[in-house]
Amino acid sequence: MTSSTLSPPVSATRPAGPGLVARLWALPEVRWAVVATGLFALGGAAQLLGSPPALWWALYLGCYAAGGWEPARAGLRALRARTLDVDLLMIVAAIGAASIGQVFDGALLIVIFATSGALEAVATARTADSVRALLDLAPERATRLLPDGGEEVVDTAGLTVGDVIRIRPGERIGADALVLDGVSDVDQATITGEPLPVTRAAGDEVFAGTLNGTGALVARVHRPVGESVIARIVALVDEASATKAKTQLFIEKVEQRYSVAVVVATLALFGIPLAVGAEFQPTLLRAMTFMIVASPCAVVLATMPPLLSAIALAGRNGVLVKSAVVMERLADTTLVAFDKTGTLTTGTPRLAGVHPAAGVDATELLRLAAGAENPSEHPLAVAVVTAARDRGVPVPPAGDFGSAPGRGVSALVEGRRVTVGRPGPPDERPDRDAADVRRAVADVQDAGHTAVVVAVDGRPWGVLAFTDRIRPRAAATVASLTALTGATPVLLTGDNPGAARRLAAEAGIAETHAGLLPAGKAERVREFQARGQRVLLVGDGVNDAPALATADLGVAMGRHGSDLALHTADAVLVHDDLGTLPALIALSRRARRVVKANLLIAAAFIVVLVTWDLVGDLPLPLGVAGHEGSTVIVGLNGLRLLRRSAWRRATPTPLGD
Repeated sequence: MTSSTLSPPVSATRPAGPGLVARLWALPEVRWAVVATGLFALGGAAQLLGSPPALWWALYLGCYAAGGWEPARAGLRALRARTLDVDLLMIVAAIGAASIGQVFDGALLIVIFATSGALEAVATARTADSVRALLDLAPERATRLLPDGGEEVVDTAGLTVGDVIRIRPGERIGADALVLDGVSDVDQATITGEPLPVTRAAGDEVFAGTLNGTGALVARVHRPVGESVIARIVALVDEASATKAKTQLFIEKVEQRYSVAVVVATLALFGIPLAVGAEFQPTLLRAMTFMIVASPCAVVLATMPPLLSAIALAGRNGVLVKSAVVMERLADTTLVAFDKTGTLTTGTPRLAGVHPAAGVDATELLRLAAGAENPSEHPLAVAVVTAARDRGVPVPPAGDFGSAPGRGVSALVEGRRVTVGRPGPPDERPDRDAADVRRAVADVQDAGHTAVVVAVDGRPWGVLAFTDRIRPRAAATVASLTALTGATPVLLTGDNPGAARRLAAEAGIAETHAGLLPAGKAERVREFQARGQRVLLVGDGVNDAPALATADLGVAMGRHGSDLALHTADAVLVHDDLGTLPALIALSRRARRVVKANLLIAAAFIVVLVTWDLVGDLPLPLGVAGHEGSTVIVGLNGLRLLRRSAWRRATPTPLGD
């Protein structure tokens, strides 16, 4: 199609972004961790080379400041709110180590703690970066009209309400706007989910990120760029890493009480022996060691890195998961319910049948229709021409071509006037020759298909029936989900029962619920939940929004999903690839297994080190290395889910085309 050549992909027109190192260095947690590590390394080198103690003490204390100021500030804020968190606990332990001459051990504690925080920040940032790149649909530049009639090319970010913009054929629209002049077919699939381009004329609304067709439009911006549909989708990305899973929230509640218990126990280990005559320094050393090894930082970091890493990995593979809560709950899915149009189907029409009038040859009908449609770029025209060529029917040349947006096309084919367009009211064709055509139109529409009437020299010759294509991976996805959840997915659709059953049979779905209004879909979801099912619903349209909100989890189709569906859903298949859905659920289950393994690792380290300190003589350096080493272990264990191989391993079965 011409429109695809006029507007290259967004990624092809944008300059390359900053490199990996620059993106990492932009994170303050990474910068401070690097500075702290560098100062620690310099201090260690100075100490080993026999430099004056003042030098390496200064370097170690600089490490304290670089790596510890942010945790200290966070801990003091928590203390002012009458809570005690692990950040402050670690800072106190490090200062205590320095107070008894163990500045090296305290600096090591600071470095490992800062590194753990940097790892979590990297996982969070990679999530946001991945999804922003996938959802970057709106163009960077737009043509703004000046009051004197001139034009200027400006950044779309600088457009304001009231600006008038010119939208040329094949361009992506830069802002939500109202059309002032011109007529064109606009592909709004990315926003509204409509499978076919819609006619837009004066008074109609167009959306940022949608693709203009062959006409030119002049439109007035009526919504701030930051409040456009695309901007609101991207805003969801910023919220994705800010939320925390239920397990994490539970751990934070336990952490508060546990931290208080550790402080009380530390004071007891320090105060009671002193009261009975123990020496000060060994007693303080044992108490500080206990505080370090008993602190729950490894437990706290056991949950978020795996879940955030899984979110980032899913984002790189075309799935936006809006929160860690969602990533955790995906593992509980026991039943998947699908919408039909735009979800299990592509929204791209194909010719499903040719219904000629009495005395008309079906091949001749298709041949003339393909000739008339050949100059057109409309999806239905492409489907007609493609079907003719696939069947070996030659497509004749056409002349005097004309197209009326929203009505159809007309052309001279081999000296005959051929029109192809949507059927009008029955009283527009009262002649007897149209009776069988009207019946064919009714039959096609009753079957849930789109009907187009072909007329030659003013006489109706027949009807072409169009239907959506089933998505290439639909059947394989249904089979994989059945194996994963133990239950075959179900179909919930507003289409008629016949069309629903045909599509379900192609996809391998046995249970269908057809003719449902939006409230009916939500009611069916509640019925499944009443049976004890954890329902994940996949949809794309406004009519799916109530069911998406009612289901335990909702997944929207990103390219053709409506604005309301995208906002209501918990996750978005950005590329509309159903094959990613089984992998997403399997990845969630693997992330949960990693969380459980991390909790066991952290608990084991704490138990062993605390027992050693209480009944034996645990050296402080070994306590620091053991406990903070466990923190790094669980952090790195969670970050394993960032690897590409983790996605391949999460895919339960090979998904063919």
